[in-house]
Amino acid sequence: MSIMQININENNINMLFEVSEDGQLYLLNFSDKELFGEITEKQKKYFSPCEIHITGKNQDDHHGAKHTVTSGSRSLKYISHSTKTNKFGLKLEILLSDNEIEAILHYQLFDGISAVRCWTTVKNISDKAVGLEYVSSFSFVGIDRGEGRANDKLDIYVPSNSWVREVVWNKYTLSELGFEKNTPFSTKRINISNTGTWSSKEYLPMGCTVNRSTSTALMWQIENNGSWQWEISDIADTLYLKLSGPDERENHWYKSLEPNESFESVKAAVAIGTDFDTALSELTLYRRKIVRKNKADAGLPVIFNDYMNCLWADPTTEKMLPVIDIAKELGAEYYCMDAGWYADGTWWETVGEWQPCEWRFKNGICEVFDYIRSKGMIAGIWLEIEVMGINCPILSDFDEDCFFVRHGERVIDHGRYQLDFRNPKVREYATSVIDRLVGDYGIGYIKMDYNIDGGIGTEIDSDSFGDGLLGHCRAYRDWVEMIMNKYPELIIESCSSGGMRMDYSMLSLHPIQSISDQEDYLNNGHIAAAAATAVLPEQAAIWSYPLSENDENAVALNMINSMLLRMHLSGDVTNLSPDKLDIMKEGVRCYKNIRTDIPSFIPFYPLGIPQYSDKWQAAGYQNDEKIYFAIWRYDDECAELTIPVTAASAEIIYPSKCSATAVLCNNTLKVSIGEKNSAIIVKLNK
Repeated sequence: MSIMQININENNINMLFEVSEDGQLYLLNFSDKELFGEITEKQKKYFSPCEIHITGKNQDDHHGAKHTVTSGSRSLKYISHSTKTNKFGLKLEILLSDNEIEAILHYQLFDGISAVRCWTTVKNISDKAVGLEYVSSFSFVGIDRGEGRANDKLDIYVPSNSWVREVVWNKYTLSELGFEKNTPFSTKRINISNTGTWSSKEYLPMGCTVNRSTSTALMWQIENNGSWQWEISDIADTLYLKLSGPDERENHWYKSLEPNESFESVKAAVAIGTDFDTALSELTLYRRKIVRKNKADAGLPVIFNDYMNCLWADPTTEKMLPVIDIAKELGAEYYCMDAGWYADGTWWETVGEWQPCEWRFKNGICEVFDYIRSKGMIAGIWLEIEVMGINCPILSDFDEDCFFVRHGERVIDHGRYQLDFRNPKVREYATSVIDRLVGDYGIGYIKMDYNIDGGIGTEIDSDSFGDGLLGHCRAYRDWVEMIMNKYPELIIESCSSGGMRMDYSMLSLHPIQSISDQEDYLNNGHIAAAAATAVLPEQAAIWSYPLSENDENAVALNMINSMLLRMHLSGDVTNLSPDKLDIMKEGVRCYKNIRTDIPSFIPFYPLGIPQYSDKWQAAGYQNDEKIYFAIWRYDDECAELTIPVTAASAEIIYPSKCSATAVLCNNTLKVSIGEKNSAIIVKLNK
């Protein structure tokens, strides 16, 4: 029987908690609808909003590998709750306790946004150590409420991610994921997780469910720059969703809490909509609320980086000066020197000292940076501060505890050692490098790359490999924030072999995220089309890197890939013909006219989420007054496309020289593009 209810009805979010006579806390509703349908007393005991498993305790359920009915979900009893209003909106905190631990469930709401940020704080209130093996950030039972069979009404969207094949969403039924909901209980689960320092090497730390029976969509992101896990399965004849950071079963994480010690889980956010696009809209608005403001990047400057299809990490003064001239001619506002500037030969295994190679810059590296500034651009540089190459000249200056260590041996991955940012010496050294780059070289932009995966963690000063990893990931993030506070005019781009670390632990700090290392401009278009599902449009850096052998359509498509996101120029620009350079210049001018709208863009996909196999793709971005479409025609015999949209007018704004047409008719946009592997930008006024 219930003795109390906690109702939250804010921002089109309905949360209903119930407290039983014996103090159990249940979360009965988390949706945009009022609670409907009966939940029996027998079912309720499984509706815990908090899963915490303590070492040596009973997981009292026929669970298999599922994180259900953990020890804390039964032992923790309701003590109190409070609500307060802060700069974001309403915040609910619920205190639970047993004789060993206290847990506070945090639910941060955001004014006018249908999204909740969730996390859990655990404190040891006993007189002996308590072992943590799993702590949920969010747990909700009942994602399949409503009429009909779960197999028939629930769509599950899973975002795969891979090097040079980023942001690939696939929609599945339960059956297609091997889960058949035909009994009250199973040991099967849908389990998506990541272990290591690349947070998105196989999947984005995201997901979405759409319940077509109730027209309710939940879209979530787990905000950790390391290990994480989410799962969907059944209990009490209904389906649940659980989100967490690292745990012991999937991620080698275990934490021993000493008396009076506390642990805070990884944060997660859940947005609510009626379908994929509306949930993405709410998550986009939420992301803008949590992202750190960077005044230097507020105008979304055009970046030229000399890596892709350009200098390929082999810079010298002689090579760079003509590229700098063309970057200025194109309209770039920042010029970033990419990798290799410190290396006498192979640059990969020698990283870590961060001193310029003398033969590359015979009059000193500052000659290049001074030349960039003389052209009216801000100078930038590539850095990979989290690693040291196995041939780094200063390795002997660093003790073993400065690096990841497992089984008594220093971890090596792809010719590099992983530095441990919990170590004060590591942080001090990394800070000294930044101080020199900014103070001595006048650097205003850093492309902060990261090209290895440190694996499951480190045994140094940790209760488990995963405990060491989580501590390092948090320490690195804290160090980045310290650098940003120290140098507020410095822009630091986040890059991890492109998009191998696209998470909103990192992206709540970094104003720019490199989306991909994809070298083929056609494949890059597929990635660009879906990028705004993973990253805010104003953060999503996409290469535009024409080759001299590209025709004019290819040059324009290169520009269109980046034009509604963040433009990062590169390419074989010193060998491009004047007419092709003119196409690039026109693209930069067009981008500069658009960029004031980009921070208000809400992405949407009227043709569905882009897939690599699509013959046509359309990425839509809208605000209160305008709609922009980037439209790509790939290898398709049909030269026409119809997009459902309501607007007052439409015009092709790039490229100016093309045979394409875009006409509004009866709430549709009719597009014709005469040549395959071509693209256009269409602007519509509402």
